[in-house]
Amino acid sequence: MTLRSDRWVRGDDEVALDSRVALKMGGAAVDAAGGRPIIGLANSSSDLNPCNQPLADLIGPLREGIELAGGIAVEFPVLSLGEDLMKPSSMLYRNLLAMDVEESVRSQPLDGVVILAACDKSIPGALMGAFSTNVPCLVAVSGPRPVATFQGRRIGTGTDLWRIWDERRRGDLSDQEWAELERALTLGKGTCNTMGTASSMGAICEALGLAWPGSTSMPAGDPRHLDVARNVGQRIVVLVNSGSSISSQVTQDSVDNALTVLCALGGSTNAVIHLTAMARRLGLALDLDAVDRVGRAVPVIVDVEPSGTALMEDLDDVGGMLTVFGALGELLHGDSILADGRSMADAQAHALAPKGAVRERSNPVDGAGAFRVVRGNLAPEGALIKRSAATASLLRHSGPAFVMRSPEEVTARTGADSSATPDAVLVLSGAGPIGGPGMPEWGMIPIPAPLLDQGVSDMVRVTDARMSGTSFGTVFLHVAPEGAADGAIGLIRDGDVITVDADHGLIEVALSSEELAARRGGRDQTSPARRGYVELYRQHVTQAPAGCDFDFLALEPGQRPFLDEPVVGRS
Repeated sequence: MTLRSDRWVRGDDEVALDSRVALKMGGAAVDAAGGRPIIGLANSSSDLNPCNQPLADLIGPLREGIELAGGIAVEFPVLSLGEDLMKPSSMLYRNLLAMDVEESVRSQPLDGVVILAACDKSIPGALMGAFSTNVPCLVAVSGPRPVATFQGRRIGTGTDLWRIWDERRRGDLSDQEWAELERALTLGKGTCNTMGTASSMGAICEALGLAWPGSTSMPAGDPRHLDVARNVGQRIVVLVNSGSSISSQVTQDSVDNALTVLCALGGSTNAVIHLTAMARRLGLALDLDAVDRVGRAVPVIVDVEPSGTALMEDLDDVGGMLTVFGALGELLHGDSILADGRSMADAQAHALAPKGAVRERSNPVDGAGAFRVVRGNLAPEGALIKRSAATASLLRHSGPAFVMRSPEEVTARTGADSSATPDAVLVLSGAGPIGGPGMPEWGMIPIPAPLLDQGVSDMVRVTDARMSGTSFGTVFLHVAPEGAADGAIGLIRDGDVITVDADHGLIEVALSSEELAARRGGRDQTSPARRGYVELYRQHVTQAPAGCDFDFLALEPGQRPFLDEPVVGRS
């Protein structure tokens, strides 16, 4: 079989010789005959990203597996997207990472690629780029970080921090206790140990057939990751040698399975955007109607924060995602192929029985399901709520808008002198893909301090922003179109009455179309001038229902990705 990399390394001319020299200087054992698959290891480990730091330990066993199977491993760096330090949001740079991976693969002699990723946006960003090249691809993740203990109890990353921050705001946590929390949380590397976006994306990758079955719940640093990496290294060579492509690996059934699994997890709302963008890179179908339909039909069976009470190590203890697959039974397409080459049905047949953090479907964490999509004059293109992490009594509510248009206004208007009433609907606009820019995780607007002091723990919130996958509350997110794209959410004023009804799919503001038009006409639409990548992003990013991808990189349903091969000549 002729490999893509043979165009670089096979032959006797000066270009082939120069290619072989360059590869040999990096330690790759190539020769003029070619014929050995060259596998790229796209490494996103970084000192600026604690979630991804453990990935560096997987390079060695990945190389071993690739070479054992007859391939050649070459490591290359890619942009590392971390939630903690990248501002205003790592989401702003997800599409840049996708371009980084796509062009790195396209322009160089790679026959397949293993994505080493972990943190929220690093998995979907890298996969979007790999999908667009259509070369075979697998994923290796770092796993969740150790569980912290604070004041004698286990605390989950993110979810419990938000709760404890409210205690701090109420004055219930001293400076010394706050410092103790910081020490408790600084205990190890890896992704959030709750069902945040990173854990949700790992599970999705298992369902898509890209991550080794059962691997993504393994704690970071667990020696099982080394064995998984060797297996992944061998398997990617098999995929290349068999003539596979990413569009043969990931099918419509795979995407449908991934959505079903996400709903069963009570997973991250961010993952809806990412899975949509990933599907569109392959020309596959996924829209908000499907999210709503599956979100209503599939019960939440995984009891992990924030929709549940356990942590990722508890899920791993009972078999991880393989146990979830088994519990979902006929809700999953059994013919889909997993990363180890088995069918979903075969994996289900050998799965452990549900227990602990995985429930039977007849005894779910939430029988009403994880997600609801709502539409109305406030969000004609849709908005999303994680119903399973909301307050049931607030899922249907009417109240006066309390409006904020920036993080500075959020801080000012939710402070000690806030005038918000308990029935208010907190609104944040101007924080969407264009307005953020990058759609930051500002959607979990803090409860105004006076109401927090009165014991109010949740309020209805409406926003064109996102929220962390570890967050909770009655938050209607991803309002589309966003305020910066002339959406109605940017026209709301204090006191306008907003009505939401999650189970009936409704989000409305009591304003006529004429009043909305008049307000739109009187609003200053001028945006501040920007430059570079941010300006490119603002000009070409799509709205949340289309995955916040660039309009020139997504495919229409039915189209298939193709690799725009470069001319292999003198550089």
